[in-house]
Amino acid sequence: MKRKIHLKRKFHLFKKKINVFILIIVLLIIMLIIVFNFINLKVNPILLDYAQMEARKIASIIINDAVKQNITDDIDIEELFIITKDSNNEVKTIDFNPIIVNQILTETTILVQNNLRYLEQGKIESLNLANNALIDYNQDKLKQGIIYEIPSGIIFGNSFLANLGPKIPVRFSLVGDIIGYINTNVTDYGINNALIEVNIVLELSEQVILPFVTEKISINTTIPVALKLIQGSVPNYYLNGLNSPSIALPN
Repeated sequence: MKRKIHLKRKFHLFKKKINVFILIIVLLIIMLIIVFNFINLKVNPILLDYAQMEARKIASIIINDAVKQNITDDIDIEELFIITKDSNNEVKTIDFNPIIVNQILTETTILVQNNLRYLEQGKIESLNLANNALIDYNQDKLKQGIIYEIPSGIIFGNSFLANLGPKIPVRFSLVGDIIGYINTNVTDYGINNALIEVNIVLELSEQVILPFVTEKISINTTIPVALKLIQGSVPNYYLNGLNSPSIALPN
């Protein structure tokens, strides 16, 4: 009899322990759900804002460097235009030189795409950039594919806590094709003069990657390439024989 009572007591104690264990598990699950909801609603948007800003910043550095190397340093801007004049030496029409325009678009787009791929893979020794273009970045982190580290303290919105806590690595991945095209703007400049502004526009998408969340962002960058002042009578026609050509390169 005593043995049966003893077994019943042990069974009740075991049952209580099981119930306590289940209760602890349920409470832990509830706490995890609350924490993840807080992260999704409050923390992730703040971190993504910083990550997007840094991704756009480093992409802008690479794009502008590519334009400087392949256009402003190597191409004669005068060769960019084809200007026809009449017998009185007055400008009749202005058009793009299709060979030069396609050269600009192709070389710039290829260089930007290659550099972004190398940066994504951490192959910074393969980057074709001007000296010190990325001097402000941690070279060891770039070799790991990390473009920036966000101090986790920024989630508190307090300047004293902003640099505290573990660092959250930011990576990015180029998504799809880079599209490049020429954009022009013609404006009156003084009396009987026209100012032609030539820009390169590059459109690309990047996947910003954080440990707990990713987000796709679009980057549209316009870089001035040339300014051409046409003096004298403003031409009756301004041509664009290439119809604002676009270049899209495969991954």
